[in-house]
Amino acid sequence: MPGITKEGDSFQSLVQALSEKLGPCSGIDSDDVDERDLQRLMENYVSNESEWAKYFFPAPNMAYTRNLVDKGNGKSNLLILVWSPGRASPIHDHANAHCIMKILKGSLTETRYAWPTVDRNNAEDRPLQVLSSKTYEADQVTYMSDKLGLHRISNPDPKEYAVSLHLYTPPNAAVYGCNVFNEANGQSTHINKCTVFSEYGTRPAAA
Repeated sequence: MPGITKEGDSFQSLVQALSEKLGPCSGIDSDDVDERDLQRLMENYVSNESEWAKYFFPAPNMAYTRNLVDKGNGKSNLLILVWSPGRASPIHDHANAHCIMKILKGSLTETRYAWPTVDRNNAEDRPLQVLSSKTYEADQVTYMSDKLGLHRISNPDPKEYAVSLHLYTPPNAAVYGCNVFNEANGQSTHINKCTVFSEYGTRPAAA
């Protein structure tokens, strides 16, 4: 099992360890990969801002930015998300992929929802049902998949940015898009492709 070296850049060692863990198989759905192993790798890393600062791209006019760190030999997407103060993601699914999230800086609140259903008695849409809400602090890790429902991530701090590391495997949302949901009525909208704000620590040149 790949580990994290103590010498050098621990963040890049984590990136390499995750890629090596996913490399020999077709992603986290494969029988030879346990998501708990990936969670442990992320838990073992102690956030050091100087190691991941090159991926920090805030955008005050956006709720968050998605910054590509690694593609995991095509098996995954590893992203750093930078969350604007007081902003939140839409309620969304994970395109039949698995997501492991680690807080690198600040705190983030995850609100989970049940999948929407239509009331069969009167054929009316209903508000999404909240299953849980939990705030994660720096260096805490959580796991999410479509089997667990939908979720929204929000930065509760009104003044400070928050930063999180996300491992998505397989990288379905980047290819096929995902669905976002209206909390009031449960209706969904398909987002064709989840794009990134930067790649490997660099912003694309303006067209």
